[in-house]
Parts: sequence; C-alpha cells; structure tokens
Amino acid sequence: MTAAATERSAALLIGVDFSSRPTRRKPIVVAVGAPHAALVKVLRLERFETLEAFGAWLQHTPAWVGGFDLPFGLPRELVETLGWPLGWAPCVAHYAALERPAIRDTFAAFCAARPVGGKFAHRACDGPAGSSPSMKWVNPPVAYMLHAGVPLLRAAEAHFPAHEQVRADAARVALEAYPGLLAREVIGQRSYKSDDAAKQTPERLIARKDIVEALEQGRTRLSLRLKLTAAQRDALVADASGDALDAVLCLLQAGWAARLPGWGLPAGVDRLEGWIVSA
Repeated sequence: MTAAATERSAALLIGVDFSSRPTRRKPIVVAVGAPHAALVKVLRLERFETLEAFGAWLQHTPAWVGGFDLPFGLPRELVETLGWPLGWAPCVAHYAALERPAIRDTFAAFCAARPVGGKFAHRACDGPAGSSPSMKWVNPPVAYMLHAGVPLLRAAEAHFPAHEQVRADAARVALEAYPGLLAREVIGQRSYKSDDAAKQTPERLIARKDIVEALEQGRTRLSLRLKLTAAQRDALVADASGDALDAVLCLLQAGWAARLPGWGLPAGVDRLEGWIVSA
C-alpha cells in the first residue's frame, strides 16, 4: 500500500444504498464505517427519507470515501449517438438539466431503433460487474438514480476518480459501487432480498445470513473483514429488503478501493463511462 493509500484508508468510509425517490418506507440507507488495517468496522446506519436531507448530510460531513450504488456515467455509444457532450462533467450537467419524461422518451426511442437482444447500450464495466445498463429507466430505474444522485455528489464537491484526474487532496471521494457484485461472489445466483413481502422467504433470510457470515470472516477477494456488533448483525439479517446489507456491501467496496493506489481502477478507464470499483 502506498503512503497516499494509507492516508486515504484512514478516512471515514460510507456505503450508500440509493433511491431516486426516497420515502419513509424506502429511504436512502447509508452505512458509516471506519477502517482498521484489514478490517472495516460499521459505526452506524443512517436513513434519509428525502434527497434534500441526504444531500445536506453529504455536504455537512467533512471528509469521506464513499461507495455509491448508482451509476455515475452513461454508455459512450449512447452519448455519441445522441450527440451529447463527450466530456463527463458537461455530459452529466446536460443530463441533470433534463426532466425524467424527456429522459424516458429519449432512451426509449434509442432502444426502439435497435435490434431485439441489443436494445440497450452498455458500459465497459457492465460485463465484469454484472450490472444493469446505466441507461435503463425501469426495473431497476438506474438512469433516474444517476439523474438524482450525481448532482447531489457534485454539489457536495465530491471527487470522482473514475471520471476526473485523480486528486490526492480530495476530502470527499465518490466511487461507484455495486453490492450485487460482492454478494454474488459469496452466494452465487441465490436471491437474498425483496421489497415484496410475499417474496421475503426463509431462503432469502438464510442467504443474508450466509453473506454476513462470509463478510465477517473475510471470505471474499477484497481481503477485508467486516466488524459488527451483535445488534448490527441481527439488523442486517432481519432487513428483508436487503437495503441495509447493500449499504454495507458498498461500504466494503469503498474500503477496498481506499487501500489501493489509483482507487483500484483499471488502467485506461473510459472517463466518460467510469467504472464500478472491484469489477
């Protein structure tokens, strides 16, 4: 680990399970943690019922390295086809200025002109991460998550290492995370969560227990162990929506990146598209 990486690894870590329309029933969940060598200790879970409250918290928390479960960039193929700006900052500024119906209609028209089986454009990281295309506006609506979330992070003056020249002096660092990537490493294709009460089965509860146990024992390629209290462990397993566990999975991905030079990003990453850490 380099000296810069050692200094970064001492910063407050956060993992964020994001919602583009948070509510009391489905809030944004933030896992706040602290690194200790090859250990990440969960300090607390925060919940935010509005985008405004979450944005204010980001701005008022002085320094953090965060893993966020939302895309930061769009596929280059899509951006080029639409004639949008090819620089990341002007592209996301243009995107943020659009209304959601305009985004839906624009992306639907793009898909309609393409052959069956290739409707969506993909980023280079989608394959390795197994993630949904960032232009998808339904099931899950990650395009709206980008639209809602990135402006909040930019307002907090976060640094985006996958999209900007890496800055060693950044106080707030935003990394794109994907909890499903780490969860699949532990339990394969087993499902561990559902917002539908009818699908909150004993099998999914067992899957959450298996994930938490593996994270506590450090049985992932991230070479990090999760430190939980008994109450925290019970809460992660009991949350059938998986939101709290997803926030913790993002927390560990942020902790992994903070320990590595260049945040563990691959050489030659496309600055327009970005990258999902640990993919």
